[in-house]
Amino acid sequence: MANGVRAASAREVAALLSSASGQELDALVERYGEDPRKQVQHAIASALARRERERAERERVDAMYDLQREIGGEGLVIGVDEVGRGAIAGPLTVGAVVLPNEPRVWGINDSKQLTPARRESLAAQIADVAVAIGIAHIEPASIDAVGMANALRMAMSQAIEDTGVDPDCVLIDGNPMHVHSKEKTMVKGDAKIAAIAAASIVAKVTRDSLMIAYDSEYPGYHLAECKGYGSAAHIEAIRKNGLTPIHRVSFCGNFLETPALF
Repeated sequence: MANGVRAASAREVAALLSSASGQELDALVERYGEDPRKQVQHAIASALARRERERAERERVDAMYDLQREIGGEGLVIGVDEVGRGAIAGPLTVGAVVLPNEPRVWGINDSKQLTPARRESLAAQIADVAVAIGIAHIEPASIDAVGMANALRMAMSQAIEDTGVDPDCVLIDGNPMHVHSKEKTMVKGDAKIAAIAAASIVAKVTRDSLMIAYDSEYPGYHLAECKGYGSAAHIEAIRKNGLTPIHRVSFCGNFLETPALF
C-alpha cells in the first residue's frame, strides 16, 4: 500500500482485463505489462488474444461485405440460400435478403457454422437492419410431384419475389439456377457473401421453428431434434409408425417395409 491506496489484487486486475477493450485495454497492458504475478500475465495474454480474435472476425465480416459489393455492385443486391434440401420431412425453405452496407451484422456467417442461439440472435439483427426479406416454402407433396431441382427453382423464384424489390443483382449460393435474369452464383457463397449468409440464417431459423412446431403435431418422430433430417431415431419412427403428411414420400421408400409407390 502506497500513500494509503491499496494495490489492486491479481484477481481484480484480471477482471478488468477480461472486460476491457480498445484504449482501455491498451492502458491496462501498459500499466500491468511488467507485473510479475502469473495471474495478471495470463489475463493480459488472454485479453490480447481475445482482441486479436475480434480483429480477425471483423476483417472476416468486412471481407464478406466487400465481396458482395465487388460481385453484386452498388445497387440492390438480393442474397439467396436454401435449407432443408436433404431432409426427409418438412418443407424446402429458401431465404432472400437485401442487406445495406451499413450497419453491418457482425458475426454473420454460413448458418451451419453457428449455434442455434447465435442464429436466433443474428436473425433478429438481420430483421432489424435488412432492406427486404423474402421467404418461400415448398411443401413435401410438391417436392414429390416435381422433384427437388424444380422445387428449388420454384422456391428461389418465390423468395426473390417475396422481397418485394426489383434487384440490380441476385447472388445465389451454389451453382447456376436460372431463376432470375440478374443472378450470379458462388459455391459456398453462404460463407463468403454477406447477403447470402443472411439468407441462410433467416431460412434456417424459419424452417427450424416450423419443424419444432410440427414436433407437437406429429409426436414421436423427433422432429424438434432432427428438424426433419434422417436421424436414426427419425428413421426408426418411420419404420414403426409410417409416414405423416409432412414426409417426402419419394425420399422415404428405403425406410418402409412396403416400398412406397410414386
